[in-house]
Amino acid sequence: MQNTGTRTPATTPTHCPYCALQCGMNLTPVEGGTVEVSERTDFPVNRGALCGKGRTAAAVLAPGARLTSPLVRSGDGALVPAGWDEALDRIAGNLERTRARYGADALGVFGGGGLTNEKAYALGKFARVVLGTSQIDYNGRFCMSSAAAAGTRAFGLDRGLPFPLEDVPRTGCVILVGSNPAETMPPSLRYFTELRENGGTLIVVDPRRTRTAEQADLHLAPRPGTDLALALGMLHLVVAEGRVDEAYVEERTSGWEEARAAAMAHWPEYVERITGVSVPELREAVRLFCAPEAAMVLTARGPEQQAKGTDTVGAWINLCLATGRAGRPLSGYGCLTGQGNGQGGREHGQKADQLPGYRKLTAPAARRHVAEVWGVDPDALPGPGRSAYELLDALGTDVRSLLVMGSNPVVSAPRAAHVEGRLRSLDFLAVCDVVLSETAELADVVLPVTQWAEETGTTTSLEGRVLLRRRAITPPDGVRGDLEVLHGLAGRLGVEKGFPTDPEEVFEELRRASAGGPADYSGIDYRRLAEENGVFWPCPAQPAADDTHTADPGTDTRTRTGTGTGSGSGRDMSTETGTGSGMYTDTGTASGMSTDTGSGSTDAGIGRDPRAATGTGSGMSTETGSGSRPSGDSGDSGDSGSGSSDAGAGLRVAPHPGTPRLFLDRFATDDGRARFAPVTHRPSAEEPDDEYPVLLTTGRVVSQYQSGAQTRRVAELNAAAPGPFVELHPRLAARLGAADGDPLAVVSRRGRAVAPARITTGIRPDTVFMPFHWPGEGRANTLTNPALDPTSRMPEFKVCAVRVETVTS
Repeated sequence: MQNTGTRTPATTPTHCPYCALQCGMNLTPVEGGTVEVSERTDFPVNRGALCGKGRTAAAVLAPGARLTSPLVRSGDGALVPAGWDEALDRIAGNLERTRARYGADALGVFGGGGLTNEKAYALGKFARVVLGTSQIDYNGRFCMSSAAAAGTRAFGLDRGLPFPLEDVPRTGCVILVGSNPAETMPPSLRYFTELRENGGTLIVVDPRRTRTAEQADLHLAPRPGTDLALALGMLHLVVAEGRVDEAYVEERTSGWEEARAAAMAHWPEYVERITGVSVPELREAVRLFCAPEAAMVLTARGPEQQAKGTDTVGAWINLCLATGRAGRPLSGYGCLTGQGNGQGGREHGQKADQLPGYRKLTAPAARRHVAEVWGVDPDALPGPGRSAYELLDALGTDVRSLLVMGSNPVVSAPRAAHVEGRLRSLDFLAVCDVVLSETAELADVVLPVTQWAEETGTTTSLEGRVLLRRRAITPPDGVRGDLEVLHGLAGRLGVEKGFPTDPEEVFEELRRASAGGPADYSGIDYRRLAEENGVFWPCPAQPAADDTHTADPGTDTRTRTGTGTGSGSGRDMSTETGTGSGMYTDTGTASGMSTDTGSGSTDAGIGRDPRAATGTGSGMSTETGSGSRPSGDSGDSGDSGSGSSDAGAGLRVAPHPGTPRLFLDRFATDDGRARFAPVTHRPSAEEPDDEYPVLLTTGRVVSQYQSGAQTRRVAELNAAAPGPFVELHPRLAARLGAADGDPLAVVSRRGRAVAPARITTGIRPDTVFMPFHWPGEGRANTLTNPALDPTSRMPEFKVCAVRVETVTS
């Protein structure tokens, strides 16, 4: 855990660089120039607990593990050290030449779900304003996109968890679908343990008997790719057994009859034939889920990383809606987001079809609003571009030059050998990364950038809690931040302003750009994040009592979740749950002097809206608001709620408390109703046959993370998980004549991977499993299928047809 940079003298509270739990941790400089990671008990999510990856996170700060100088491709093909000016000049020159010859859309940008909100925001702005390209997407497309699409379709809004994790132990039953938190986010397992200790039940749906499944009251092991049929079979039984919450369905949903008809075509025996889950197990799962007053369904990559992932998640949401388990206390559907900023990374503009604040790039009002913040013509903003895999597939043909920031697609992309070939075919590739990843090794220019402990910025956890990471250490000489990179490139490409290097300044602009959008951060600032241990979005800025400006036409003032800002009509039908309250109706004028009805306030465990003790007052107070206005913002921009008025301007409403719990009184759809999805089962894109008779599924192990670019450089983690393996059932091993540890070749239509056998009864006999953290001959994603979900454009990582062969020396 050595680092050569100088350090601040005090212990710094911050957050882990890895998964979406964003566990709190402390960094303390110690004698000898080392940094010690220690527990931080004041952060409520992990309560001090850290997994092995978090404990050893500082090891990647060591000079031997990380890049400390820009690298450029020399005449003989080698990567050699270079100065920053030379490296940035080379990148800017190549991007400009490509644009001049082929047009702006020949330039591609590929971001990452680990980038801070500030970086993701600036990267999207850079692509659209500086480069003028539509060709930007990010690796988060490979993670949560199907859940996001299904949640938006059903609820009108995507936030991974619509409730905090603290609600999980207090519900009655949780169905955990395709998730293994015991290995992917170990500190979260305590919530499920506490659930059972409190008398609740845990159902785990996974083709493997994972460490998480071992903790379950009921483990369902469906054939990979059949989660959709399983959910439909359970809904069929809910209907057949008279367990539908008819009053809830009538009052709070739409589309039930079509969804009901689709589910009734999936009778239990038919579902058993498809999934391998027995009818008695199906019935028991329905009984356990429906018995308590409150229950949840939580999905992860298992059901989501499929070519039918959006419909699969939609079927699980249907189960929640039919039983009245959404938008009620201690109930609901949620997605366990994976990457460190997987939630925030998909909200502020690095997606192909998105603008900041989770606005749609195709919406004229959204374009006008963001263009005004950016100081550009709305018509100058490009339209939507290709999704992540489609962008990678177009490299070397339509897309000739690529900038990669915080991603390693050589290891993480589906059909990885093909993607590697496309990267090699580029005219020019630049990569910004902490380490020399497998993708960086292919680059023409590599820029060494700062790590989590060396920079300040915000992330948004799987709960929708916006958090502040704090700089604890000065980076070594030769290393710069991603914001500095974008600033330097923008200037060289003719855009001198609009790309500051100070993260707080970027965040202040992000606040204004997000104001009035579904993911509204305008009421959040660094001071609040530091004082409150994070703030849940949506959190709009509250207008001052004497603020009479009207809403910009680009501000979305329709009925939706958590806006809380005065609009031109003065009526805000928001799901403003605050610390748990539900809908409130702002009946005041555009001045923001509202009558808060407090109609959704509930009892202990959900809380009341702290803005008004009675729920019937104006909500006005003399508090100082949520923080300082972004520099230079006079309050006359016309952005509804984009910032508080200048200091000393008079009375203000209390700052918006944030929104831990969504949908308690209405959903974020136009009519406030959740929408059923009329989905039916269909086969996976690739089913087993005589040539490829076995199913492959992929996933993670506890001691490595994502593509392994960082964790494979930590000795302690490598000792625990030194390389890939092929997990298979004893019956399949016997047919192959394979013993534990024997090398096996797994072959799909896309390639071949070799790794040692790991024989266990904890997997279905028709299925093999490989972790995807390693490059080389054991690269699991050489095998995976890039077949895309038609809505989310998610590749089908979780199921493809393979054959397994023994390897002779």
